[in-house]
Amino acid sequence: MQTDQVLSHLKKHGQLLDLEIASATGIALPQVRKMLADLSSRGEISQCSVTHFIGDKRVDGFQCRISGYVPPVAAGRKAGANKNPLSD
Repeated sequence: MQTDQVLSHLKKHGQLLDLEIASATGIALPQVRKMLADLSSRGEISQCSVTHFIGDKRVDGFQCRISGYVPPVAAGRKAGANKNPLSD
């Protein structure tokens, strides 16, 4: 099913615009928007409307991401992780 394709693409690539999803999956933009509305109503994704301009042309769309997704902690040292409270 194409809804699963859209959902897996969002899981793989993170936050995307509806235009980016449509071009990457090869699904028509009106169908992608319908699927995103369905996924949003089921609570599987979060979406918000965005407006950006390309030159003087206004482009309206939706920015989407997986609902409740928290990315993993980045590797490396963390600020204050090894601070000893008795050393002050």
